[in-house]
Amino acid sequence: MVCGSNKPSIRTKRWLAASSLFPLSWIHTSCTALQQIGKWEKKNRIVYPPQLPGEPRRPAEIYHCRREIKYSKDKMWYLAKLIKGMSIDQALAQLEFSDKKGAKVIKEVLLEAQELAVKKHNVEFKSNLHIAESTTGRGRYTKRIRYHAKGMFGIMKIVRCHYFVKLVEGPPPPPEPPKSGFDQAKEYVQQLRSRTLVNTL
Repeated sequence: MVCGSNKPSIRTKRWLAASSLFPLSWIHTSCTALQQIGKWEKKNRIVYPPQLPGEPRRPAEIYHCRREIKYSKDKMWYLAKLIKGMSIDQALAQLEFSDKKGAKVIKEVLLEAQELAVKKHNVEFKSNLHIAESTTGRGRYTKRIRYHAKGMFGIMKIVRCHYFVKLVEGPPPPPEPPKSGFDQAKEYVQQLRSRTLVNTL
């Protein structure tokens, strides 16, 4: 490039051509653009038809979850089943006195779901909620090498899990009466008789 001339150099032309192919306005790097909504959270978008006059009010349903928790799904399962069917205040009280790591995570998820119910689902009283569903799922498992002495090594697993909760407006339903062994055997036999056998006479 000659001094005093206004012509751009070859390097400047190449840089301008490359930048014009990918305008910066097309690249979205915000959190909302990169965030993916799973199947569980999409249930919050269900729109029900209008209710008829005189029909009882449909209770609000709130689906919330937390994914990729660095905790075992089997350990989390015991805590998830502990609070199922409880009111949200009773569940928070039970988790408050548990010294397990998963109890703190579940408590945070319940508080988030409670706040979501008041802000976005038109729930008047945040204490008027009960836990209808509470379950866990397997997350991403990764393997790492643990080095031992004398050139030996072992494989260790880094486990993660998901936690799913469904809150429903209103008091919790009464517990079901316990079934006797005869009733359970009767249901099992009925299930075997009603099954469909493929490729048989």
